Amino acid sequence: MANLRQTPLTCSGHTRPVVHLAFSDVIECGYFLISACKDGKPMLRQGDTGDWIGTFEGHKGAVWGVALNPQATRAATGAADFNAKVWDAVSGEEIHSFQHNHIVKSVNFSSDSTLFATGSNEKLVRIFDLNKPEANPTVFSGHTSGIRHVIFFRGDTHLVTCADDRTLRVWDRTSGQEVQKLDFSAIPSSLEVSRDGSTLTITHGNVVSFWDAQSLKKIREFTVPTQVNSASLHPDKTIFVCGGEDLKMYKFDYTTGTEIESFKGHFGPVHCVRFSPDGELYASGSEDGTLRLWQTTVGKTYGLWKCVDSNAISTEPVPTPKEVPAS
Repeated sequence: MANLRQTPLTCSGHTRPVVHLAFSDVIECGYFLISACKDGKPMLRQGDTGDWIGTFEGHKGAVWGVALNPQATRAATGAADFNAKVWDAVSGEEIHSFQHNHIVKSVNFSSDSTLFATGSNEKLVRIFDLNKPEANPTVFSGHTSGIRHVIFFRGDTHLVTCADDRTLRVWDRTSGQEVQKLDFSAIPSSLEVSRDGSTLTITHGNVVSFWDAQSLKKIREFTVPTQVNSASLHPDKTIFVCGGEDLKMYKFDYTTGTEIESFKGHFGPVHCVRFSPDGELYASGSEDGTLRLWQTTVGKTYGLWKCVDSNAISTEPVPTPKEVPAS
């Protein structure tokens, strides 16, 4: 299979850079993918095919952060119009809108979907109770620059954040106190908590580093050939993928850091990359305004990729990539 060519599926429809994406868990009807875009129109897609399902209409500025709850019944968006919104992911209707005093960069649901966290350029983290949305949120302060990412953590008992102040911080939800902190030499550009909750994947400068989620001890780190904007660890922890300023998508061995392959598919820097919940594909979003879906195992029949019989003369997979319109 080594000589098979990676043929990504291109999901078009956005008109500006795609800056963040998130997957749901696997549910009865598959899994879903939401994308944040500077065009202010976050989109929901079928995860394994990229087929457009709907666009959430209501923001009046670039959307910087998106999230889906595990069951894919709720979506969340944070935007440059100083609002974070929670949506019914089935009907597309807006359920809540939470006004902030600056750009909302990151949004996240607790695992039971009752709590909603936001991180903003106010340097603050807020937690809203979706059962009492009119109540004042819990506020966590301590970062000295705008927050890039906020994620519920350790069974929702904590939050983990990273910010332009070059720190990662862990917050105890009950006390509201910062309990751990990591300092980086460059701004941490992306943050991922592994599906099993055990490992943090962080990108900073041209480094991808992996940390124990409990102790915050560094497990390993690797330098990659470009300034990296985002990385994602495969659910089985055998490989990780990353992308950044040189437009390429890289795949590395997680244990050794050996580069397995690199593909150029985008026409602009890669801003975000995530593995699907089943690990069969990974999605990337770029400055070029597209999302692309890439096969984890090139040549496997999955989603819209159809592999030819292995005894046939051609060793090329026969994918059915298609432009996926947004209408």
